[in-house]
Amino acid sequence: MNKTYDHIIVGTGQATGTLLGKLIPTGDSIAVIEGHKIGGSCVNYGCTPTKALVASAKAIHQARLGDEFGFKADVMIDFPRIKARMNEIRAESNHGLTEWIESTKNVRLIRGWAKFEGNKTIRIGEENITGKHIYINTGTRAVNPPVEGLENVPWLDNARLLDLDVLPNHLIIVGGGYIGVEFAQVFRRFGSEVSIIQHGSVLMPREDEDVSLAIQEFLLAEGIKIHCDAAAKSVSQLNGVIELVAEQNGVEKSLRGSHLLIATGRKPNSDKLNLESTDIQVNKRGYIQVDDHCQTAVEGVFALGDVNGHGAFTHTSVNDAEIVLDYLFGGQRKISSRVPIYALFTDPPLGRVGMTEKEAIDKDYKILTAIKPMAEISRAKEMSETTGFVKVIVDAKTDQLLGALILGVGGDEVIGMFATMIHGKIPCNRFREIVLIHPTVSELMPWVFDMLDPVD
Repeated sequence: MNKTYDHIIVGTGQATGTLLGKLIPTGDSIAVIEGHKIGGSCVNYGCTPTKALVASAKAIHQARLGDEFGFKADVMIDFPRIKARMNEIRAESNHGLTEWIESTKNVRLIRGWAKFEGNKTIRIGEENITGKHIYINTGTRAVNPPVEGLENVPWLDNARLLDLDVLPNHLIIVGGGYIGVEFAQVFRRFGSEVSIIQHGSVLMPREDEDVSLAIQEFLLAEGIKIHCDAAAKSVSQLNGVIELVAEQNGVEKSLRGSHLLIATGRKPNSDKLNLESTDIQVNKRGYIQVDDHCQTAVEGVFALGDVNGHGAFTHTSVNDAEIVLDYLFGGQRKISSRVPIYALFTDPPLGRVGMTEKEAIDKDYKILTAIKPMAEISRAKEMSETTGFVKVIVDAKTDQLLGALILGVGGDEVIGMFATMIHGKIPCNRFREIVLIHPTVSELMPWVFDMLDPVD
């Protein structure tokens, strides 16, 4: 007979830990299924290891700026130690979650790949189990674009890049989004030559153009070669050298490098679950369709995290779990109430919340905007980190903040105050009254609203 559990969680990304925190104390029986690494992408090949690399790269960059701060340093890159530090940090997170699951009496960890055999029945190997509630948390994987010869070249995705034992001599990156841009700066600071092939006219095309161009400017200043309006056509390898042919403005150009990173997007892992045997629906891109509470077309079956297409970040995955738990235990949270927020962890970082300027205009808002360069913020000058700017977008009719960004030192942290402002519906004139600590970057955020001008 099939064993029935009160709860079955498929995948161990960040939503899983949040679910377990509330489900375990109920005493209900719980099965957790994982066919790969415990912790999912964030812990193993996403946030945790990549931000460890970002920290190493920033420390190296700061040391090279010794003359600016009054000292001299001879910087020598120890890539094996950089990698060891990264592995120590991600292993701690992986082991901590694993031990918690395995040591909890009412939780069973099942190693293997899950496939649905019906709406509430899942097969793992030769075993079938049934769940009263099922939570699909299987994430996404890298997409490999249709580039001729790619199958014959040892190309890297974001996960395989982290397993390199040698520092690339020349890293060619196809894709100028979050993953491509962050890795470009990191490996350039480690000493690699880096080239980015970007299909669009700018890097980070989802951002307003002033943001995209500013990011491109500081990457160029660090020696990263950027080829926009360029499409990768073919790739080959000879004697350990990878050659990529791209077409740029109708002209073919060739780049030779030691390593190739493909960072052109991700696709949901829904196609591995045999959802055809269920009433669960997916859209044309493969994302599992859910309602405002992350519930699929099957009552009691939920899809959380990247696989549902309503966010591509750890914090949205965690929030999905909180929304589901609210639904089960009587709360009020909904996906539609979530304010979009995210960061690009370059140096300086980009923190973004709410709408971009172009999104607000497309939605027919009458808006006011203000921009303050980081070079006008005392704390940034004191740290010699004056690259970037702050930008706010305000609804002229209601005095409500629609969106904000901070491209500059501390932007990934300071942006949280604007998120609080939008979530709490605090009018801009009320926010302006707040007194904040001097000298900080955050103290100048209320003052930005004195600079608002209308946008035609």
